[in-house]
Amino acid sequence: MHLYRTTQGIYLHKANYWYRLADLDWDSLFNHESLLSHLAEIASTYTAVPPPTPETLLAPLDTQEVWAAGVTYYRSRTARMEESKDAGGGTFYDRVYAAERPEIFFKATPQRVAHPGQAMHLRSDSQWMVPEPELTLAINNRGEIIGYTIGNDLSCRDIEGENPLYLPQAKCFKLCAAIGPCIYVTDKHLSSDTVIAVKIERADTVVFEGGTTLDQLKRTPEELAGFLYRDNTFPTGAFLMTGTGTVPGDEFTLHSGDVVSITIDGIGTLANPMG
Repeated sequence: MHLYRTTQGIYLHKANYWYRLADLDWDSLFNHESLLSHLAEIASTYTAVPPPTPETLLAPLDTQEVWAAGVTYYRSRTARMEESKDAGGGTFYDRVYAAERPEIFFKATPQRVAHPGQAMHLRSDSQWMVPEPELTLAINNRGEIIGYTIGNDLSCRDIEGENPLYLPQAKCFKLCAAIGPCIYVTDKHLSSDTVIAVKIERADTVVFEGGTTLDQLKRTPEELAGFLYRDNTFPTGAFLMTGTGTVPGDEFTLHSGDVVSITIDGIGTLANPMG
């Protein structure tokens, strides 16, 4: 089942039918015990309606924070070693990749999250910005993974490369993250051959295209969620981006007007222009 948040309320997509759950509260639903069976029960009591229009889609969060894990793919490890080697941080990421403890960092408050189709923000003091397409975990307030969505962890590679201590500035700023278009609610693991694909268009021309599969993720979703919730509390739940295995070459940077589209099997496509 797929759960959408829109300007007209919550929509549930189940077995080719759409249901509008306009009278339900997002945070309460997100943290409902046995969400999957609860949604199935809800669907049996609602009448099917037409699907929501794309322009009404909102990011599938209300008060949930967004966090991110880094260096979880070998390609990401290599890219971050390259960008930080001149600052003396090149070996940090190699150590994290092999360590028991993952890198986990705060990414965005809800106000910093772009909706599907909304422009993300390119920092004025960065000359090297890239999107990072990531499988993103939806985790309730009990630390249970309730489903999956798509995340774009927009990153300033030059700021982080200048000094690893600048990571918060490289990662967290206005409209620095995007998630959506929905939450794929399931109690099953995603297949290891699930494809995470990204396409960047500039003036209707594809300037970058790439992808990876979930079997390249070094750590399990449960492991990452466990570290995020270790000695921490999230009263209304949280989202956790799980890292990227697709990084454009060092010569590439985003331009204003570029459109980044990220597609994950079974979830859909998240598309955002760059502002």
